[in-house]
Amino acid sequence: MLARISSPAVLAGLVLSLLLGGCVTTGGGKEIDLDKARKTHVQLGLRYLQSGDNREAARHHFQQALELGKRDPEAHHGLALLYQVDGELAVAESHFKKALRYDSGFSMARVNYGVFLYQQERYTDAREQFQVASEDLSYNRRSYALANLGRAEQRLGNSEAAEKAFKKALSLSPDLPVALLELAELKFERKEYAQAKHYLDRYGERNRQVPQSLWLGIRIEKTFGNRDKERSYGLALKNLFPYSEETLKYQKLMAENEQR
Repeated sequence: MLARISSPAVLAGLVLSLLLGGCVTTGGGKEIDLDKARKTHVQLGLRYLQSGDNREAARHHFQQALELGKRDPEAHHGLALLYQVDGELAVAESHFKKALRYDSGFSMARVNYGVFLYQQERYTDAREQFQVASEDLSYNRRSYALANLGRAEQRLGNSEAAEKAFKKALSLSPDLPVALLELAELKFERKEYAQAKHYLDRYGERNRQVPQSLWLGIRIEKTFGNRDKERSYGLALKNLFPYSEETLKYQKLMAENEQR
C-alpha cells in the first residue's frame, strides 16, 4: 500500500528532492530533469488517486505532468482513471484514447480502457482492447487481460472462445480467482457439473467467498443432492452478504422449495 503524505510542506520538499536533476537550469542555477519530473508528477497523481482522499491533488499532478509533456501516455492514463471515477465518461474515454495513441504498447492502459468499455456494456469494443493486451508477451499482468477477454467473450455469447481465454489465463496464473470462478460458472451453464465443482473448489481453496461463488456452490450442491453442503453455502451467503442480489435469489429458491 502506498503511504499517504499529509503535509503540503513535506510534499513540496519531496517533489523538489525528486525533481532536481540535470536537464533544465532554473533561475537559482539548479538543473531539473524534466523527464524525471514528469514521471514524479504521474506517480504522485496515482498515489493520491489510489488513496481516494484527494482527487484534486491527483488532478493537479497529472496536469502538471502534461505541462511538462503533453503527449505523456501515463499522465493521460491517470486522468482517464480520475475522470472515470468522477463519472465524466466522455472525458475519461478521450484520455484513454490519447494514452494509447501516444503509446500503443501501453497494455495497462489498454486493459483499463477495456474494463471501462465493459462496464458500459460495450462488449465488442472491450474484447478488442483485451485481445490486443493479451497478445503482449511482455505484459506482466497478461493473465488478467486474458481473463477479461474471456468475460467479454462470454457476454457476447462466445462460450468456446471464453473457455479458451480462461484456460490460457490459468496456464499463466493457476490460482487466478476470476478465471476459476468464471470457468466454474461456464461449466455449470453447460451442465458439466463435475467440472463446475472442480473449478469452484479450486477457487475456494485460496480465495475468500463472494456472493457469486456461494450462490454457484448452492446450485452445484443442489444438483448433486448434497443438502448439507447446499445449506452450508446458503447460510454463509445469508450471513455474510444479506443484502446481495444472490441472497435474494437464494431466498426465492427456498420459497419455491417450500411450496412444493
